[in-house]
Amino acid sequence: MLSKKDPDPLKPEYSSLVPAVEQASRILLALAQAEGGKMTLTEVCSAVGIHKSKGYSILNTLQHFSFVQRAEYGKTYSLGPGLLFLSSKVLNNMDLRETAAPFLHKLSRDTNSTAFLGLVSDDHVFVIAKDEGMQDIGIMIRLGHRFPLAWGAHGKAIVAFLPEVERKKVLDSSTLYFHGSTSKLDLDRLGEEFNLCRKAGFAMDLGDMKSGIHAVASPVFGPGEKLIGALAVVGTFARECAEGFGSEVAEAARKFSELVGGAPQLSVQQFIGAKVLAMDELRPKQED
Repeated sequence: MLSKKDPDPLKPEYSSLVPAVEQASRILLALAQAEGGKMTLTEVCSAVGIHKSKGYSILNTLQHFSFVQRAEYGKTYSLGPGLLFLSSKVLNNMDLRETAAPFLHKLSRDTNSTAFLGLVSDDHVFVIAKDEGMQDIGIMIRLGHRFPLAWGAHGKAIVAFLPEVERKKVLDSSTLYFHGSTSKLDLDRLGEEFNLCRKAGFAMDLGDMKSGIHAVASPVFGPGEKLIGALAVVGTFARECAEGFGSEVAEAARKFSELVGGAPQLSVQQFIGAKVLAMDELRPKQED
């Protein structure tokens, strides 16, 4: 039973959020999104919507735990090294395969194709999770299979979003399989495909790697918006389905990236709700 002092969680005025903790969280998110990674006390309080005295107290507390640091010379605050310890623990405990499973399951069913998550390691992409759906005849991919980075749809999706210096390093290689065999490579066409991928969020391979086999892929990002790999769908689906499937893969990749900490520059409110919304949409709907 609830005592007279305990709030009733069923009452509309009850809130499970602790104001000081919520404000501290919003401050950290605001600093993470700040241009140059630095903000003054006034800027922090304006972004979060709190008085300077409250903001100063919270910043001092966060600074005590090294979650925030203050410039030795100047009046700006930035995220502190204490967050590195926490983020390393999150990464160590995170099972990307488990997180990816509902996305891959939905993609494979919706497209009647094989969906997989591949992570970048040096100049290769390793398949760490897959879902082959209910296909009678389809594409089989072995867990742990290693693709070249510069290969087909997933390669285009990843390389298109690499920083320019890294992208140039990849393209300087003599072993580029974006269009199948190296003899078929068309750099002008590839440049156009990179541009389209950056605009639409996905890349396509329509029979270049193997006649009759089509694929769409989108990049996925981890903490710090670091490019970590790609979500892809590969199968014998019709060419005219590629764009629609590509949009679905791009949306799945975006939501997956949000869940593993690779969200793009969202507002504080969007970031707080993103993970809940993404998982809600993936939960099986109860039948009436």
